Amino acid sequence: MTGLLAAATLAADKRAALRAGLSSGRIQRLPGAFNPLVAKLIQEIGFEGVYVSGAVLAADLGLPDIGLTTLTEVVGRGQQIARVTDLPVLIDADTGFGEPMNAARTVTAAEDAGIAGLHLEDQVNPKRCGHLDGKAVVPVEEMVRRVRAAVAARRDPDFVICARTDAAAIEGIDAAVDRALAYAEAGADLIFTEALRTTADFERFRAAVPIPLLANMTEFGKSDLLSAATLESIGYNAVIYPVTTLRLAMFAAEAGLREIAAAGTQSALLDRMQPRSRLYELLRYQRYSEFDSDIFTFTLEGNQ
Repeated sequence: MTGLLAAATLAADKRAALRAGLSSGRIQRLPGAFNPLVAKLIQEIGFEGVYVSGAVLAADLGLPDIGLTTLTEVVGRGQQIARVTDLPVLIDADTGFGEPMNAARTVTAAEDAGIAGLHLEDQVNPKRCGHLDGKAVVPVEEMVRRVRAAVAARRDPDFVICARTDAAAIEGIDAAVDRALAYAEAGADLIFTEALRTTADFERFRAAVPIPLLANMTEFGKSDLLSAATLESIGYNAVIYPVTTLRLAMFAAEAGLREIAAAGTQSALLDRMQPRSRLYELLRYQRYSEFDSDIFTFTLEGNQ
């Protein structure tokens, strides 16, 4: 039964694995999962962790990424995903869903949900996608209070609290570095600097900030798409691919639906679909059947 209905690895062990990975000298690759099934695929292929993007969750609900999702929705999706994978799960907690006390509550909720870590950002509410213009950031002191509240609420010392700054595109890289240093001083374990553009920008940040760093390799944004090997050589500790799987899936779904609308059948699409056998393999369908057979071993005797 181990690993069927839920992951075999305990939440505390996943958190310890994420923290160890960030100090291992090897970059931790966290593709985004838009549902639990994708998280199982991420684990099977051999990545180090799973990321849950706020933008993806909003899009999945048919909403733009402007701070409309709630703590309950974000942590709930994180819990669904963390439940099925032995990998650590890092979630996007936006601005903490309110005041510093709300950020503290977000940490406790995420811990209770089996999540390994989260990031909080220094944008003004309502936030915007980090790769769009028109963002605004709060004063440094306000974000420092968010980070301190999150750190104070943490019960498992291995739970990773990441501070994200959106200041590079607004105030410049030097200001973003200053903010990152302040957030590290406030207790952040990991720094996520949004919308850096070039290899030189990433190198500049690595040279200036002494704690682990996370890179965002999202498509169609402001950042050059650097390879994991390049980021590792620069000294980055983690990289996320937040929207990639959703974009791949939506592109395929749209193309397939247009084919059905035009042709009246999906018969020409079969070679572009995951077959039933592969889905069942990923779900470990046969193992569930074996478990059910192993449990159902009694027989009724006589007229009972």
